[in-house]
Amino acid sequence: MEKDLSLGEAAKALGVSADTVRRWDRAGKIRTRRDERNRRRVPAAEVRRLSAVPQRHRTGTPGSARNRLTGTVRSVESDGVMALVELQAGPFLVTAAITRDSAEELGLAPGVSATAVVKATSVMVERG
Repeated sequence: MEKDLSLGEAAKALGVSADTVRRWDRAGKIRTRRDERNRRRVPAAEVRRLSAVPQRHRTGTPGSARNRLTGTVRSVESDGVMALVELQAGPFLVTAAITRDSAEELGLAPGVSATAVVKATSVMVERG
């Protein structure tokens, strides 16, 4: 059987303060036990559960971009050297500004299946 950790040991392992672990205990976010001296003890399994890093999805390609939205091209508007491509990917409408040459080389036209690959250093998220 694994040994329980003290409140301080658990806090250090989780990268939070002991006060945070106490608040989590009161809120039911973490399960603790009391020892014979009525001190909180944290099961090692609880520390592992709260330390778990979510598994990231794989790209399925040799590239590093993980955000891929596959859909159907709705429109392609070319003007000069640029083209605006609208792609319907499920409930999402993605508009991309690409070169006209790229749009032509890819054969992008309404009804064609395509994938928008998003690799950005700045992504804004808003609540719906």
